[in-house]
Amino acid sequence: MTPKVAAVTGGSAGIGKAICEDLLAQGYEVVSLARRKAEIDHPKLRSLEVDLSDRAATGEAVREVVERFAPTTIVHNAGVIRAALLPEVKLDDLDALVDLHLGCAIQLVQGALPAMRAQRFGRVVLLSSRAALGLATRTSYSATKAGMLGMARTWALELAADGITVNVVAPGPIRTDMFYDVVEAGSEKERALAASVPVKRLGESADVARAVRFFADPDNSFVTGQVLYVCGGTSVGSLAL
Repeated sequence: MTPKVAAVTGGSAGIGKAICEDLLAQGYEVVSLARRKAEIDHPKLRSLEVDLSDRAATGEAVREVVERFAPTTIVHNAGVIRAALLPEVKLDDLDALVDLHLGCAIQLVQGALPAMRAQRFGRVVLLSSRAALGLATRTSYSATKAGMLGMARTWALELAADGITVNVVAPGPIRTDMFYDVVEAGSEKERALAASVPVKRLGESADVARAVRFFADPDNSFVTGQVLYVCGGTSVGSLAL
């Protein structure tokens, strides 16, 4: 039996917390890497506090996680938006999101690769966004979230022969704290947004966690290099935030 050990970034809140809870329910040992401790009461949860936008701190955290737990499932969920229209886009924000969304993923998977290859098993799930298809005010966010798609497809080809799959879950509008940083809870804007989604509701963190579970499942070894939009249909229509 392959040990079910998963490292989940951004596991302290929102989608990341739901992913941790779902994997724990499936019998995984889970390590959360986030700026805050994951407030989940479970004997198989370990929580490591780290700023994943800090490349050096991330490297130290990855080394600790790999040495102590040897995870063979990596779920990179941590992310921030840094919204701005093009004239106000700051290159420092772009650099920060490159480090967090792309660089952190590279560091994590590089660290976990020896254990994955030794067991000839691995699951990598990157959390992108429906915004990878384009959304106003999302220059830095969309660029880096779209970059995840190219990385995943490349890694899927490079790692398939080692029994390692690499896939992407791309959520649409999900009711999380990050969502409500942009849209006021209970506002007319929130109601209008929900009405504009083809399925006529906003998503929940559990919707995304179930998609991650599918890609992480050891039995799903014939699916790699794919993107699953958990977006209520907004990836085939329009979305106005």
